[in-house]
Amino acid sequence: MRIIDINADLGEGFGVWRLGDDEAMLDIVTSANVACGFHAGDPALLLRTCEAAAERDVRIGAQVSYRDLAGFGRRFVDATPEDLKADVVYQIGALQAIAHAAGTDVRYVKPHGALYFAIVTNTDQARAVAEAVHAVDPHLPVLGLTGSAFFREAEQLGLRIVPEAFADRAYRPDGRLVDRRQRGAVLHDMDVIADRIASMVLSGRVDAVDGSTIPITVDSICVHGDSPGAVQIAEVVRDRLKTEGVDIAPFT
Repeated sequence: MRIIDINADLGEGFGVWRLGDDEAMLDIVTSANVACGFHAGDPALLLRTCEAAAERDVRIGAQVSYRDLAGFGRRFVDATPEDLKADVVYQIGALQAIAHAAGTDVRYVKPHGALYFAIVTNTDQARAVAEAVHAVDPHLPVLGLTGSAFFREAEQLGLRIVPEAFADRAYRPDGRLVDRRQRGAVLHDMDVIADRIASMVLSGRVDAVDGSTIPITVDSICVHGDSPGAVQIAEVVRDRLKTEGVDIAPFT
């Protein structure tokens, strides 16, 4: 039986500002990419999020980012490899302490936002992030895009790589995601999302924005917790996969 993980970005509010419905998402997903305070998430929120995940046996991942709270981590930062490595080590360590206080552990690492996309091609930053993960715990898997510089650097260090696909995002012909600032980058039609997920998981293929069909490798499906209708999208993804006979379970 095919087994697929469903992950979502959670803990992304800050202070009095709430973003998404983390409680509802945690009832659906099997892995939670929890913010580490650099792009979102204050300590109290992150502790509550980790506690809620632990109660549901949802795996916790450190969602590491550039130091960009004002820009929600969606702005590229030309950080030196030394600074970026230290920032990632710091974030994983902080969330690991919070997770321990909640009675659980950080089980994997996933870069967020602009950092996620930068290390698809930026080898220096990709190596810095991979080295940071390896330095903290060489047994931590990393989530990312197949074919990325990040995955190449991670594999060279012996890290386990977990390829993911996105339920609510459009793809370019080269397998990368369409920039959020472009029209049609974020998908909203539930039937389209369900059909795309089924094709990704069962056939290893997805339609790109130019009409071509491209290969895709997926062990985990990401649903953005801050997207409009995120909970409904997560439910649609879960239900369609179950209908297709796919088992939903964490990859760790």
